[in-house]
Amino acid sequence: MTRANLFTKIQIFALAVFANLATIMVTAQDKAADLKVDVDVNKGTDAMGADWMSNPIVWVIGALVLIIIIALVARGGGNK
Repeated sequence: MTRANLFTKIQIFALAVFANLATIMVTAQDKAADLKVDVDVNKGTDAMGADWMSNPIVWVIGALVLIIIIALVARGGGNK
């Protein structure tokens, strides 16, 4: 058996062990105990309104502003 062949087999074995450990970790998190924690996230209204961040228009305008800023930065000022 050559050295390259041995290293390849060791790498495949290590990858298989890592994949199995990752699967076990994900499965362990899936079967976590249900703690039945009740958290109240409604803290009332403030001066701007409590639900302005859930408005889709705010997200669309924010995305447009971000795209414009990226386009201006990528353009580089236009002076050559």
